[in-house]
Order: sequence, then structure tokens, then C-alpha cells
Amino acid sequence: MISEADWKKVKKIKEKALEVFCDRALSDIGEAISKDSSTRHGKFLYVYKMAETHHKRLALIFDDLRRSNARVHLALIVSEGLVSTEDFSSLSEELRAFIQEHA
Repeated sequence: MISEADWKKVKKIKEKALEVFCDRALSDIGEAISKDSSTRHGKFLYVYKMAETHHKRLALIFDDLRRSNARVHLALIVSEGLVSTEDFSSLSEELRAFIQEHA
């Protein structure tokens, strides 16, 4: 389990990372919509599948974050490139070492 100080930081990092994740997902979907390729129905199906894939990834990374599982969730968030260097540096050395080993 992580320290109380790291837990407070992780909750803030999660909120920022969720915004970054959603920005990327919406950008991907916007690009898919703007491509002049298939029929409207084909685009719709592609965007639907893309949104479904992003949603599953979002759930895996962000859902059910608790202090007891925060290290694993944070490793996933870092592995997705969703954490700034500044935020990562604010964490304890012990937590950073775990993440670097597992991300």
C-alpha cells in the first residue's frame, strides 16, 4: 500500500491523466470522422468500434482505483504516457522505483 502523501498525489494525477486520455481518444475519433473514406455507415461502425476500444482501455486503467491497488493503476497510467515529468517526480522514490520497474 502506498503512503498517504503519495495517495493524495495519485488522485490528482489520475484526474489529469484521465483528461489527457480522453483528449487523445476524442482526437482519434475526430480524425476517423474526418477521413474521406467509406460510407457514413462504415464510418459510424468504425467510430463505434474505436470508442468501444478506448472505453475498455479507460476502464482498465482508471476504474476502481484504491489506495491498495494504486501502484498498479499508476504504472498503467505512466505506461500510457499520461503523466507529466513534474507529476511523476513529485512521487516518493519508492513509488517511482516500482513504477519504473513495472511500467
